[in-house]
Amino acid sequence: MTSQDTALRAQIRAEIAGITPFDTAEQLVQTDALCWVDEGAPLFRVVKPATPPKHLVSYFLLIDGDHILLVDHITSGLWLPSGGHVDPGEHPRTTVEREVMEELRIPARFVQPGPLFITATRTVGATERHTDVSLWYVLQGDQTKVLDYDRREFKGVRWFPRNSAPTERTEPELARFLAKLTAQGL
Repeated sequence: MTSQDTALRAQIRAEIAGITPFDTAEQLVQTDALCWVDEGAPLFRVVKPATPPKHLVSYFLLIDGDHILLVDHITSGLWLPSGGHVDPGEHPRTTVEREVMEELRIPARFVQPGPLFITATRTVGATERHTDVSLWYVLQGDQTKVLDYDRREFKGVRWFPRNSAPTERTEPELARFLAKLTAQGL
């Protein structure tokens, strides 16, 4: 491992350690993720869809008052926060900056510098199953702006009132994230 790899791993560890867990479930995920990073395991997906079978993802949720932006993801068939896999050698925050430009064509306006939430989700759907260790960042959005989103990846984008998120067809951890977001006063 190069000194650059070691430094990035330490930065990623700090991102994970900087999250204040909302509940016992998040505490367990955070502890497991810290052990995973400390073990020296591969952190980045190098071959789609699932090599290595556990890898980093950065989600970001745009908020505007009591509304959140979700994307209707073509591949998963779910309403999701935007985001993507962290590329090899990339900081998860840089992933957010890259993905928000690629997916929504807007710059990232972070509400807070680090992630608010961490999850580890066993994927479902048509692709090979794997575990996404996801860092959830919060970005300031503007629901009055029309977004030029990536139509190759999304059927559409929509602002939802937080209490009306489509929980029957969404990321399984979204409800907990929204509860944490509200508890944090964001």
